[in-house]
Amino acid sequence: MDLDLADAGATEALGRALGRSLTRAMSASAAVNGAVLYLRGELGAGKTTCVRGLLRVLGAAGRVRSPTYTLAETYPLELFHCTHVDLYRLQTRSEVDELGLRDVLGPGSLLLVEWPEKGEGALPPADLDVELRYQGVGRAARLLGRSALGSRWLENLGFDAK
Repeated sequence: MDLDLADAGATEALGRALGRSLTRAMSASAAVNGAVLYLRGELGAGKTTCVRGLLRVLGAAGRVRSPTYTLAETYPLELFHCTHVDLYRLQTRSEVDELGLRDVLGPGSLLLVEWPEKGEGALPPADLDVELRYQGVGRAARLLGRSALGSRWLENLGFDAK
């Protein structure tokens, strides 16, 4: 699925749509391992902005910041226990392994991974893959379902960029 995103507001709205859709997809599924979302894109393409929208609709209060320096931020939400990681600064698979990301998976878990290409082979597979890229003065997004849950996630998206 390809989407045009006019600005940061549209990118955040995509995140909100992803959060609403995830709730519906998870309730229709026995997602034993929770849900995994990969976010790809250049610096500044809107990965954290998208996450902010998603977390807000799932009930996160307070500041949602990029975990570029902390590597991981956790959010205990009403329906999910969310872990948001940014692998940008990591160089080796062992650094990714040390984060213990497989340990955060399970029923009711949500793992959001920025820069998943840095953790290739050390990450659980994505249910949904979101690539954000620059397009003129705005952004574009490509969303790919990578599992049955990811396909349901997209089917329920109902996103209108306008």
